[in-house]
Amino acid sequence: MRLATVVSQAPGESMTSGAQVRLRKVAETAPPEAVSARPEWAQHLADTADVAEAGHEDLEWADAVLFGTPTRFGNPASQLRAFIDTTGPLWFQGKLAHKVYSAFTASNTAHGGQESTLLALANTFSHWGGIIVPPGYTDPVQFQSGNPYGTSHVAGDGPPGEVVLKAARSQARRVVDTAALLKAGRTA
Repeated sequence: MRLATVVSQAPGESMTSGAQVRLRKVAETAPPEAVSARPEWAQHLADTADVAEAGHEDLEWADAVLFGTPTRFGNPASQLRAFIDTTGPLWFQGKLAHKVYSAFTASNTAHGGQESTLLALANTFSHWGGIIVPPGYTDPVQFQSGNPYGTSHVAGDGPPGEVVLKAARSQARRVVDTAALLKAGRTA
């Protein structure tokens, strides 16, 4: 599971070059026997072994945050929820407010709870005082991918195809652009 943080538009960087990015993952809390029962899960853990774990300092540092999570029964995975549940001190100090938030997800089957997972994360972003930036239907690819709440993928169909990847790029660009506009407006 990954927490991707898109952050801090540096002065002089163009929007086409993007933003400074920290890619993080949350701690794996599932027991080893659950992970080993799913070869793709074990492979994911091996593939992301060198990715740093998310910490509160990553959220505090970010101007914009993109959360990615598998769908678990129509909700974010418990590992991500466990991380989010530790953010109370940041929330209480107002350190999560006024940031741009967005999310993406995957489920094993079509209609596997993707939209409800993204909407559940929006509940958290609202409590934090965040600015929720979904992709909406702001790019023609959204009429192909079909999820205005965030990029989603049916993992049971195989790896993400070009439509899903294009939708993800569009969503990330929208998040970065919105965060940059907000940051510029605050300094004006």
